[in-house]
Amino acid sequence: MSSLLTHEEYQAIAGQLELPGCAYIDGKFRSAHNGDTFESINPANGQVLASITACGQEEVDFAVSKARQAFEDGRWSGLPPVERKQVMIRLCKLIARNARELAVMESLESGKPISEIETIDIPETIHCMQWHAEAMDKIYGQVAPGPDDVVAMIVREPVGVVACVLPWNFPLMMIAWKMAPALGAGNSLIIKPAEETSMTALRLAELVTEAGVPDGVVNVTPGPGELTGRAVGLHPDVDMVSFTGSTEVGKLFLRYSANSNMKRVVLECGGKNPCIVLDDAEDLDAVARHVTNGAFWNMGENCSASSRLIVHEAVADALVERVLNWLRNWRTGPPLDPASRLGAIVSEKQHRQILDHVKSAGQQGATVLAGGKAMDIGSGFFIEPTVLADVTPDMAVAREEIFGPVLAVIAVGDESQALRIANDTCYGLTASLFTASLRRAHRMSRAIRAGTVTVNCFGEGNITTPFGGYKQSGFGGRDNSLHAHDQYTELKTIWIDVSDQDTGEDPV
Repeated sequence: MSSLLTHEEYQAIAGQLELPGCAYIDGKFRSAHNGDTFESINPANGQVLASITACGQEEVDFAVSKARQAFEDGRWSGLPPVERKQVMIRLCKLIARNARELAVMESLESGKPISEIETIDIPETIHCMQWHAEAMDKIYGQVAPGPDDVVAMIVREPVGVVACVLPWNFPLMMIAWKMAPALGAGNSLIIKPAEETSMTALRLAELVTEAGVPDGVVNVTPGPGELTGRAVGLHPDVDMVSFTGSTEVGKLFLRYSANSNMKRVVLECGGKNPCIVLDDAEDLDAVARHVTNGAFWNMGENCSASSRLIVHEAVADALVERVLNWLRNWRTGPPLDPASRLGAIVSEKQHRQILDHVKSAGQQGATVLAGGKAMDIGSGFFIEPTVLADVTPDMAVAREEIFGPVLAVIAVGDESQALRIANDTCYGLTASLFTASLRRAHRMSRAIRAGTVTVNCFGEGNITTPFGGYKQSGFGGRDNSLHAHDQYTELKTIWIDVSDQDTGEDPV
């Protein structure tokens, strides 16, 4: 990726973009049969960007039938893994070639700062695709240690038609997390992007075709969750749903599965992630930098955001003071301005919900140390990054996922209290821990009930490490790493009798 442009240059690119609006099915853009659309809104100014096709049952049926046909005739699923790999590598090159267009499009629709999309999201999307592409022809089957007259093979086969239901906070990255291993296994895909952020998925589908993925293998069906998502979840010929989003909606897909064909469901849902800072934590300024990044990166619209700062009372005041100092460098402004560290909240609805959480916290006794208010920037949906002190574990702001730039500070007296509060949640996605003691780090990281625990840093691991949660943060599989390939395959045993004569015994 080349160096960042100016605000004016990004605005010029935005003015020249051809924004996609139709569903992408069987290699072509298509409108809904009844002409239904919904509006894509620019959260930075509240203006309509484009009208997007709202796929109903008829469009979902058509997409699934084409995906099934493509899977059964083997145009993709029947290719050797090395050939699928070569196509995916061509796709990575096309994404890189069109990176700036994709970055501006995503910033317009999501409100994300262009600087982060260009320097983090797009490079990570490409890296994820490349990593899984290179893994496609390096995942081996197994031979079980059976008797000498039997060959017992354990092989993996693609699931079939896989629906990827995406969130709005990292549109392109989440496509990569799901598309790359699912395509690598040989599946056909139905991609249902979030209603708020559909355009980059539609543009990417064009690039998929250009790269050489056959028609019908990757289909994008945008639309509201209660219409399109429901039709996908209940469809009897969809073999699997991979969902990232809220726990509430994740539970709907479990019901859809039970009420249809018992399709496999993999869920990566919400989080209320603790950041524990103990009294022996070293370099509080560095800790504060990690805390700030963990809580406010991507406007806090992140399922792994460290929204609960559980800090020992001996260092609480000093740490919070440093967090507030770091936060002064986090400029909120127009998403296409590369000087903006924080952009717009994705929608008016989300904007209102975040402010309601802050107001409720104040009514329950929390103290607003910073932020807490809407910002008047170009008629968009902007919120000041907010730090709340005097938060108790029973407050809603400490228990519910806010998905916004809000940090709740909870002071504790010792390690055991910190651990108890950290685990006192229905979620278990990520956690972070800061301590100078190796013994404490090892003991507490094992005791925290979360899928990823980082020590003396904030993060999610990387492409080589599995990502997913405990409890109501999800189950059924993991994104990233070689483990991600498991969920998109069926495990088959092939038992071959190679004996040269009939023993006369009954088979077991």
